[in-house]
Amino acid sequence: MKKNINALVLAAIIGLLIVAVGLGFLFGAANPVPWILIGILIAIVYVYRWVASRDRVEWKESYTVGVDELDDDHKRLIELLNRFQTAYKYHTGEEFERQALNELVDYTKYHFEREEKMMEEAGYPDLEEHKNIHQMMIAKVRVFQEQYRQKGHEALDGVANFLSDWLLDHINGTDKKYGPYLSK
Repeated sequence: MKKNINALVLAAIIGLLIVAVGLGFLFGAANPVPWILIGILIAIVYVYRWVASRDRVEWKESYTVGVDELDDDHKRLIELLNRFQTAYKYHTGEEFERQALNELVDYTKYHFEREEKMMEEAGYPDLEEHKNIHQMMIAKVRVFQEQYRQKGHEALDGVANFLSDWLLDHINGTDKKYGPYLSK
């Protein structure tokens, strides 16, 4: 609810600034007030973009595990995570939220299966431990999905942050360990 109010207040401020710019130009183009207000409007856009980009997860080369197919999967997971976070943060509607969450979950399952199969084929020694970590994550995500089905949008508060933290920790921790085995 707080995010809705923040968005409404921001929209109202922008609307008032636009009206003030129009009124300022009634006194002539030489009037400095509308030009200052235009500068403020432009600054608001840039500040808003900067604040919004802080929540996005960006792929870094330091995340690579040394296996192109799995790095591509991880990039796709980050893309889906960002889409889900956008759907939640900007209240794009229940259908888009559900679709974004389900796409993320489905692709995560696909990725886990693919990763586990590759680890098995390479004879990765910690495969069972890695599978258990995946199973615990899938179980946690199922809880999120069930809470969402029961409570809707508000049940997702903090889910995107949890998922991004988990994914980056997983890639940079346990996934980095299998890189040397799978890249042979």
